[in-house]
Amino acid sequence: MRIEGLSAADIAAPVSGQKQDRDIFDLQPGRITELVGVPGTGLTRLGLKLLAPHARVAPVVALDTRGWISPEAAWETGVIPERLVVVRCDDPVMWPKVTAALLEGVRAMYAEVPARIRDQDLRRLAALARARRVAVAMRSMGNGLPGGVAYLRLRALGVTWEGADRGHGRLTRRRMMLEATGKGAAGMARRFEVEDEGTDDVRVVSDVVVDQARRAVG
Repeated sequence: MRIEGLSAADIAAPVSGQKQDRDIFDLQPGRITELVGVPGTGLTRLGLKLLAPHARVAPVVALDTRGWISPEAAWETGVIPERLVVVRCDDPVMWPKVTAALLEGVRAMYAEVPARIRDQDLRRLAALARARRVAVAMRSMGNGLPGGVAYLRLRALGVTWEGADRGHGRLTRRRMMLEATGKGAAGMARRFEVEDEGTDDVRVVSDVVVDQARRAVG
């Protein structure tokens, strides 16, 4: 995964150049990034894309609870086919056990979280991810992750696309507005406009601090 010649480590580098901002789109070993937003905002593609740098050196896993994830979608984002495992589990009783087993054997994971998973199970899995230094992106199908689990939270605020009209045509470009909060965003709320042209290249076209933007508009 790259952005106009930049490495994955620089994927979200803003004008300020702060290290915390450069790391926003990198899954950190032992830390959880939470993806938040309604279906249709591109979060599945983003979650798979976050796996791509890790798949260059070790196996990665996509844990699917809705039956929507296809290997081809992950390959399009740059995930190496031979290093991708797709596991489907929508049972809230089995899901914590399946997730714990996967955390023992992979470098990075994108996991959809069923709506009825207990907070204590998620905290236990977060502790296991830290101990095994697995980089994890989680997307809850319910009310979100409990406090203290996510190191970084990426919320999809909206999406626009070009090339598809009324469900027909080829998608040529998509722009997603994301808000980053949490420790991984250095305690600030930042908004990023991310442009995706349907390949494994993604381009950040704007980056603003939310408080500054509010003052700017009055």
